[in-house]
Amino acid sequence: MEIFREFKFEAAHRLPNVPDGHKCARLHGHSYRIEVHVRGEVDPVTGWLMDFAEIKTAFKPVLDQLDHYYLNEIAGLENPTSEVLAKWLWERTIDSLPLSAIHVRETCTSGCIYRGED
Repeated sequence: MEIFREFKFEAAHRLPNVPDGHKCARLHGHSYRIEVHVRGEVDPVTGWLMDFAEIKTAFKPVLDQLDHYYLNEIAGLENPTSEVLAKWLWERTIDSLPLSAIHVRETCTSGCIYRGED
């Protein structure tokens, strides 16, 4: 079984490694949406894989490092593409949750999915 919980945060960033003149090289912000997916067996007594509140509790310290910050100033996010952010989130959450995927949406129509592979 796989379940997920969605989180939202606001942050600014710029992409320092894009071609000259690219609009994302300029400082701008996004209303990010993150889905944290976990996988495991459903407990026959509770009928769930885990309480959604457990996902929230485990992910909150990571989320608090991002909300209303300039992502480029955070160690490991000097080039904060969606792909880099997804992997950064995975690395800081995998020890506390049985992750199966991290979805990062930086716009309503664009994002990425990271499943722990390189």
